[in-house]
Amino acid sequence: IKMIRYYQGDSESIAQLFTAAIHRSGRHHYTPEQLHAWAPLKIDLAYWHHRCELKRPFIYVHNSHTLGFIELDPDGHIDCHYVHPDHQRRGIGQALLRYAENVAHSMRIPRLFVEASKMARGLYERNGFSLLRSNSAVVRDVHLENYIMEKQLK
Repeated sequence: IKMIRYYQGDSESIAQLFTAAIHRSGRHHYTPEQLHAWAPLKIDLAYWHHRCELKRPFIYVHNSHTLGFIELDPDGHIDCHYVHPDHQRRGIGQALLRYAENVAHSMRIPRLFVEASKMARGLYERNGFSLLRSNSAVVRDVHLENYIMEKQLK
């Protein structure tokens, strides 16, 4: 098990993990229309390659398999944070979050903030994030409820 920084070639596994995590984990919280707006089943690999090159996520890898990833922007925004549905509830999401928090500390970022999904809200609460407000994001003309949360770093 290791944490690595994105390098060229990882974008396809990240895109597949993102799509699987949303469709399999989100089906109890969001409608099929919302899931398809959030993560189209026809994956746009060019988009994901560009996004990963720009965001350079941290990736949780085991036996050369991508099990999770997290994106940390320079302002402390956690944009994406997903764990493969076959490996959820095993501490990977928390390990990714702690890793990002350590990176934020080293970069002197004063706070982390996130738009947490209904599935992820509990993870963030357990890790010291405070709920600021409910939010309605519009993705491909579809409303998705999420939660604006933050954690002040010491």
